[in-house]
Amino acid sequence: MPIQKLLVANRSEIALRVFRACRALGIGTVAVVASDDRGSLHARSADETVEIASYLHSEEHVRAARATGADAIHPGYGFLAESPDFAEAVETAGLTWVGPPPEALRSGGDKLAAKAIAREAGVTVVPEGEPDEIGFPLVVKAASGGGGRGMRVVREPADLDEALAAARREAATAFGDDRVFCERFVERPRHVEIQLLGDARDVIALGERECSIQRRHQKVLEESPSPALDAELRARMEDAAVAFARAVGYRSAGTAEFMLDGRDFFFLELNGRIQVEHPVTELVTGIDLVRAQLEMAVGEPL
Repeated sequence: MPIQKLLVANRSEIALRVFRACRALGIGTVAVVASDDRGSLHARSADETVEIASYLHSEEHVRAARATGADAIHPGYGFLAESPDFAEAVETAGLTWVGPPPEALRSGGDKLAAKAIAREAGVTVVPEGEPDEIGFPLVVKAASGGGGRGMRVVREPADLDEALAAARREAATAFGDDRVFCERFVERPRHVEIQLLGDARDVIALGERECSIQRRHQKVLEESPSPALDAELRARMEDAAVAFARAVGYRSAGTAEFMLDGRDFFFLELNGRIQVEHPVTELVTGIDLVRAQLEMAVGEPL
């Protein structure tokens, strides 16, 4: 059954973007607002608005959906977008979750679990292990989360203990999980991501976005197509991205991230959400990714 009314569990730009796709499909819209967001543009742009205590409380979004008669929730990006517990809460409430299945979020969100799944799917990952096995330089990474938090580059053995302690503290604060791991450090790689769309039957790739220009592990500029990829390398990276997504039972829009070192590439993670930079792919392909999310959430095919 098509979605009749959708609540966006987010604010600002991404809420407006989802509302736009909803209007094109004739779907009613519900905005949620914290007390200091009452007069914001996204609050004024929806058909209905509900005040909530916090954007980070899943029960508040479910309550607002029930109060307004919304039958679906789109998480946007950030906040609870990649929370498997939130996805489960939405589905348990009998609402349509416009995003990946909870188990796909759980598998893809844990970097150590994701690496193991990638290997089983035949997808190359950066070697990780004990420092004396992989050597220096190495990078310490948080097992959960991303965005460069909980990450430290270590070039000398003498600096390892301090880096591990700092990474654990930062990971615990940012993600509530202090697990970290060590992997080989790749000097000056390119960062290339593959846009994916998955329905209940299969997953397809929609080309890449080059996002190598970064500051403090945050992307500054994205372009498509990547100047570093030819047709053969692009096809190999797309195949790897699709293989991983199939292995975790992925649905909806997502992005597989890779490091590219010459013609060798290594899987990093699968971002289980629509990303800030999704319009780059929309401009290149002409595909409305958010509209596709809404349609696939109710079983429509790719």
